[in-house]
Amino acid sequence: MNNPFTFRKAIIVNKVEETPNTHTYTLKCDGGLKALPGQFNMLYVYGLGEAPISLSNIPIFRGGHTLLEHTVRVMGAVTRAIISRLEIGSLIGIRGAYGNGWPLRDAEGKDVAIVGGGIGIAPLRPIIKYIEHCREKFGRINILFGAKSPRDMPYKYELNNYNTISNTKLLLSSDTPAEEWTHYTGFVTDLIEYIDVNVKNSVAFVCGPEAMMRVAVKKLLNKGFKKEYVYISLERRMRCGIGVCGTCQFGHYFVCRDGPVFRYSDVEDYLWVEGI
Repeated sequence: MNNPFTFRKAIIVNKVEETPNTHTYTLKCDGGLKALPGQFNMLYVYGLGEAPISLSNIPIFRGGHTLLEHTVRVMGAVTRAIISRLEIGSLIGIRGAYGNGWPLRDAEGKDVAIVGGGIGIAPLRPIIKYIEHCREKFGRINILFGAKSPRDMPYKYELNNYNTISNTKLLLSSDTPAEEWTHYTGFVTDLIEYIDVNVKNSVAFVCGPEAMMRVAVKKLLNKGFKKEYVYISLERRMRCGIGVCGTCQFGHYFVCRDGPVFRYSDVEDYLWVEGI
């Protein structure tokens, strides 16, 4: 019987500094590793511990190896160690992938709104990559990304490329003003009023700080989105990744097992309760 807590060894083959405290790592591990956009892996720093990190790109299987991308922001001891100690060529442990993913098959034939704030942009990025590879399966695409400042915006090197995807609208925001910033200054949720989709045939994917997601959901519903077609990705402290330890309980759900992606209509009674 396989031990679900056994790690596979992976090697870091690329590292990109998104911001001073946020880096994107490309990991290479032997064999295949199935993972869906929206799922997460547990990354293990040898001798220290592990942390759950969402996939930030679609996995690539090539030459008997799987390439995985994870965007890591300093949030605790493990993530701080990853960013401060690990370089290209370093070994890291990996187990997963865990949880469910974004329901991209259900989104086919619909307009899509993607709303992300801060590090919550990372789990949404694979959606864009997926849509780009099979653009004909989806309607209009609206991408709304926001950060505290222009300096805190991840993936700055590729954001302009999103505008070149057919029938795609990109709106960016910064909470604080900056001299070099030419986009909207304010909260990313303010941009929801500018979404250009057919709300009767649309799906929305949302990820970011929980307070931001509450506002985003409320504005999406006010705009006419159906709550059954609004999906959010939740972040909770996770230890096991398989729904055993109970650390990530959210109402009667476990975020690691039943999420991290939830249909809003399934969790609306919990999302508005502080402390759950």
